[in-house]
Amino acid sequence: MERPKFIGHEIYRHSSYGRWHPLRVPRVSTVMDLSRALGWLPRDQFINSPRAKPTALTAWHTPAYIDALQRVERTQSATIEDRTRHDLGSVTNPVFTEIFRRPATAAGGSILAGELLARGGTVYNPAGGTHHGLPDRANGFCYLNDPVLAILSLRRHGVRRIAYVDIDAHHPDGVELAFAADPDILMISVHEARLWPRTGALEFEGAGNVFNLPVPRNLNDTGMARIRDELILPRVYAFRPDAIVLLCGADTVEEDPLSHLGLSNNAPWDVLRALRDCAPRLLVLGGGGYNPWSVGRLWTGVWGILNGAEFPDRLSPAAETVLRGLSFEGNRRGRNPPDHWFTTLRDDPREGDVQEEVTDGLARLARRRMPA
Repeated sequence: MERPKFIGHEIYRHSSYGRWHPLRVPRVSTVMDLSRALGWLPRDQFINSPRAKPTALTAWHTPAYIDALQRVERTQSATIEDRTRHDLGSVTNPVFTEIFRRPATAAGGSILAGELLARGGTVYNPAGGTHHGLPDRANGFCYLNDPVLAILSLRRHGVRRIAYVDIDAHHPDGVELAFAADPDILMISVHEARLWPRTGALEFEGAGNVFNLPVPRNLNDTGMARIRDELILPRVYAFRPDAIVLLCGADTVEEDPLSHLGLSNNAPWDVLRALRDCAPRLLVLGGGGYNPWSVGRLWTGVWGILNGAEFPDRLSPAAETVLRGLSFEGNRRGRNPPDHWFTTLRDDPREGDVQEEVTDGLARLARRRMPA
């Protein structure tokens, strides 16, 4: 069986949204460096991500928006219309040096993944997961919507039934907009209740297979295991997908600064382990995550799981050096990081009682029928 493919690029190493933006922290470059330090990323499994061409991006985004992105990158300036119509140059979606090239590279990787998966297999694009992007507008740090483009690419290459599972702390409003009415797309989102963008209500009603589960603050590993076993796996098994797209955001762990959940990194890893053999094709994307140590450790662990690697109890000196080289300027969590952020991949489990909101939500979703 062909080994999984990792799509990455050096553009992420020095590209930043700005000194105080949540995406100032290194993420994909850390995963690349840490995976190599562990001996998990040989050259024959690494693919340098192509940059998506503007015409490919208009499979979902408007030509006017793609033109604006390219122009703003050239001029490094957003007009009033760019801000009002496209939300370019706002606090959340600032102008930065690679404002077109960086998201187009992430999108190019996800589009390529759809092609690579035509005959089956597993692809990991940790730079992907920009699930808030809208057709004519940047949204929530997301200038393009690469999960939508990945699903459209899978479709172009003959893959019909696709399960999209999103376990990021934020609801994937852009992906839901694209596919909520499509009966051949199963959408499952587990996200923090009342967190931006404040969409993804449990009571969603539409023509497609959409299952939103807003969860309360401090969701623990035990609660996520119940969600995995009572919502995610039964619905995916019943749907019998030709492909699974899993968006594995790292902002669900307790240490993330932009959300309020209480997971260890074991919980999303266990979801991945449960799903990886449920379809002949698997695409894993990154998503949110704003603590550099949490993101680097969680997403590197994703790659290890996809390769069946054994996690060391203590990281090698080379791997530890990667993690000790990170910083988290301007955030209190970066001033005195605990030693296990440098020496291990695996968190201690964070177990406990299952919250009533979780059990009630699961019971209500269990009664919902999927379209024939």
